[in-house]
Amino acid sequence: MQAANLPFIPGVMTPGEVMQRREQGFSLMKLFPAQQAGGLGMLKALGAPIPDVAFCPTGGVSPENLKDFLSLTNVAMAGGSWLTPAHALASGDWKKITQLAREASAVANG
Repeated sequence: MQAANLPFIPGVMTPGEVMQRREQGFSLMKLFPAQQAGGLGMLKALGAPIPDVAFCPTGGVSPENLKDFLSLTNVAMAGGSWLTPAHALASGDWKKITQLAREASAVANG
């Protein structure tokens, strides 16, 4: 991906993987699956020794805990499948998907 010069956020799950990606020049990484990798506690623990890396947690992020994830200084963004439920995609319910995206944006900006 680096050779192709394409935008890319590498996925990591362990501190060792974070260190490897950092050595490769990445400063933004996707923590997946975030909850199973330690969730908020893992991100807080990574923040002190690796302050120059930001994360996009996915996997276990939900409307209920989105604000908690986004409150961490080393979380640049978060994602989750709740934004595009399979039933809404299958039926083309773009109004529902738009509503969910607006709700998530309100949490992120509020």
